[in-house]
Amino acid sequence: MVSAMSLALVVGARPNFVKIAPIARELERGGIDYTLIHTGQHYDHGLSRSFFEDLGLAEPDRNLGVGSGTRDYQITSAVRGLEGVFSEKRPELVVVVGDVNSTLAGAMCASGMGIPAAHVEAGMRSFDLSMPEEINRIRTDALCGLLFTSCDDAGENLAREGVGEERIFFVGNVMIDTLVAMMPEIERCAVLDALGLEPGGYAYVTLHRPGNVDDAEKLKEIAAALDFIGGTGLDVVFPVHPRTRKRLEESALSQRFAAVTNLRQLEPLGYIQSMAATRSARFVLTDSGGLQEETTWLGVPCLTLRPNTERPVTVRVGTNVLLDAGPSMIPAAVTRVLEGGGPRGRIPELWDGRTAARIVQTIKDYLAGRG
Repeated sequence: MVSAMSLALVVGARPNFVKIAPIARELERGGIDYTLIHTGQHYDHGLSRSFFEDLGLAEPDRNLGVGSGTRDYQITSAVRGLEGVFSEKRPELVVVVGDVNSTLAGAMCASGMGIPAAHVEAGMRSFDLSMPEEINRIRTDALCGLLFTSCDDAGENLAREGVGEERIFFVGNVMIDTLVAMMPEIERCAVLDALGLEPGGYAYVTLHRPGNVDDAEKLKEIAAALDFIGGTGLDVVFPVHPRTRKRLEESALSQRFAAVTNLRQLEPLGYIQSMAATRSARFVLTDSGGLQEETTWLGVPCLTLRPNTERPVTVRVGTNVLLDAGPSMIPAAVTRVLEGGGPRGRIPELWDGRTAARIVQTIKDYLAGRG
C-alpha cells in the first residue's frame, strides 16, 4: 500500500480485535497505510490468535509481548513498547479501541509524543470508578482528539464532561460491522452439530469479570443459578475464560461446577463459533460488554450479571436485562425469558455494518485538514 497517510492501530485484547478488523479492512480499501500493533495483553490462543484467524486479520506488524501482570505493569510495559514503534514509524494518527489497559497505553503514549489519537467506542460510562475499565475510558477520552461514539448517550456523557462537539463523531457500532461481515460464516458454522445442541435448546454463558469470579461465595451463587437453568431442561453451554478457570481451581469449586445440571464446560471459543452459539441460544447470561451489543443486534435475550453497564442503550432499546443485584436475580429473569416475558428490543441507530467507513472518512478529512 502506498499512501500519504500512515496510521498506527493499537490492540491488546479479544474485544479489540473484533473492533479493529473492519477498520483495518476499510483502510486497505482506501489504500491507507497502517501499522497494526498488538501489545500482547491477551496471549492465550483462544483469546488472541484464534480471533485473528477468524476475523481474517493479518499477523500484527508488531507484538509487544506484554503478557499478564498488574494493571500498572501492563500499561507501563505497553507504553514503553509503543514508544519504540511510534518513534520508528511516526504515525500521523494513533487509533485505539475499547477500554482495556492497552487502549489507555496507546492514548498515553501518543499524547506524550505529540501524536494525535482517535478513540473508537468513546464516551461509554458505567459511572462506577471501581471498574478499571471506567478509569481507562475516562482517561482515554481525555487524551484523544477524535472521539468516535456508538450511541447517543455516549455523546451526551462526553458533552457533560465538557468535551467540545468538534471532537465528537457519532459513527455507530463498529463491532456490528464485524458481525454483519462475518454472518455468512457464522450461519455456516457447525458448532451446534459438533456439540449436539439444538437451536433454542440451551443457554450460552460467559463470565470473567473480577466482581463475579474472584469471590468464592459469588461463584457458589452462580453455580446454584446455573443449576436452576439446567433444571429447566436447557443445556448450559459455558466456555470457560482462563481467568475463570483459574479462580475455580483456586477456590476448589471446580467439582461444584462439574456437578451443575446439564452444564457443558468448554475451552474458549473463537469469534465465529462464539457468535454461532450466541445466535441460536435461548438466551445469554454474561458479564461481557460486547455480548450485550451483539445479542441486541441478533435479537437474543441477554441477562447481564453486573451492577451496572456502560452500554445502557442495550437495556433501553435492546434485548439486555441488567441483573444489578447479583446472581439471586438469575432464576426469576430466566423464568421471564422462558415464559416469553423478555424484552423484544430493536437495533439502535447506525448499528448498520457501515461504521468503519464513517470512521475512516472522518480520519481522512481530519488529516487532510491538518495538512
